[in-house]
Amino acid sequence: METLTLNIDGMTCMGCVANITRVLTALPGVDSAVVNKDAANAVITFNPAQQSAATLSQAIEDAGFDVRG
Repeated sequence: METLTLNIDGMTCMGCVANITRVLTALPGVDSAVVNKDAANAVITFNPAQQSAATLSQAIEDAGFDVRG
């Protein structure tokens, strides 16, 4: 398992947090996703054999949020 922290722009409420968490945890190989609105990030634990950082970022962007750096 690997842990990745992604900075996210556009989260304005706890509904945003729930949406991003749901999107990430639905992906194969994602063990956990802790999304923090105040810190504007997500800490994701995943199996690198099943997911990549690019795929995780794209899933967040497809949900309507911007991933920084």
